[in-house]
Amino acid sequence: MPWNVREHAGRHYAVALHYALHDDAWSVELREAAPVPATGGTDATVTHLPGAAFLTTLVPDEDPAAEPTVRVHSPEEHVVPYEITRRCTEQTADQVERCRKARPVNRPTADQTGACAPCRHPQLPLPAVRRTS
Repeated sequence: MPWNVREHAGRHYAVALHYALHDDAWSVELREAAPVPATGGTDATVTHLPGAAFLTTLVPDEDPAAEPTVRVHSPEEHVVPYEITRRCTEQTADQVERCRKARPVNRPTADQTGACAPCRHPQLPLPAVRRTS
């Protein structure tokens, strides 16, 4: 599982990427990173290891029509700096783009789905109103 570590205000965060086979999706995970224990058996260039994920984005690659989903895993509150969140979001967007290029799908346009053009929210048909006397 490759990851990259970013430091912000003395705290370290890792963005990890791996394939989640049970979800048929790439998983981009934001994790807090901890210093490598001083055991002497690790690569000297690795200074921090990713901990448990607290934000996971699943990017499906088997079903090109499936949309990415975000999961938040946290029994406690995490305050994440904007720059760290932005970097994680950029890496997620890159992964979505790679998956969509690999398996293109004809996505419906707003006109085909009945969505309003400015906001892309679906416009649901209103039910017929019945008068009661």
